[in-house]
Amino acid sequence: MKKLILASGSLQRKKLLKDLGVQFTIQFSRIKEVQKIQTTCSALVKHNAVLKARDVAGRLKSGVVVGADTLVYGGNKQIIGKPRNLKEAKKILYALFSKPHWVYTGVAVIDIETGKQIVDYEKTKVFMLPLTEEEIDRYHAKVSPLDKAGGFDIEGGGSVFIHRIEGCYSNVIGLPIAKLATMLRKVGVFIL
Repeated sequence: MKKLILASGSLQRKKLLKDLGVQFTIQFSRIKEVQKIQTTCSALVKHNAVLKARDVAGRLKSGVVVGADTLVYGGNKQIIGKPRNLKEAKKILYALFSKPHWVYTGVAVIDIETGKQIVDYEKTKVFMLPLTEEEIDRYHAKVSPLDKAGGFDIEGGGSVFIHRIEGCYSNVIGLPIAKLATMLRKVGVFIL
């Protein structure tokens, strides 16, 4: 079995893989992500995922590296990243409640020994219920929004205001597991 390396410090991605019983190690990528859409959201997240995976793969001799990048897209070339503070997190949630938005995750898989690289992305549409200012404050008291794209989680307290999604659930958490499993099979790594 080839060694699997996650090129991410994301606690959500780590938890997703751990919950599946996947054996992996973590190596942090040191690249600076591109933050501006040049062509499409899918191109941006795939580009960043490749940069992360290549950075880690370049420091290792063997294994399969997984890089990922997630963004929340509100339309009109507006990327909604991780909020810098609670005030910004509250503003972001108000914007996200007003209309559906999309979560994009780019995934790059690199087999270090063969040099094979596979890149893909997933897109999920998210519909939220509006919350009052007091409800947002209570949510932020329980869940830190500062380490999450869009400032919310779908697997914890944020599930209360996620009305529905169209697409991959685990993508909204930060790693589309079914897509990743398909990509990993192509380099001889099997999740199941």
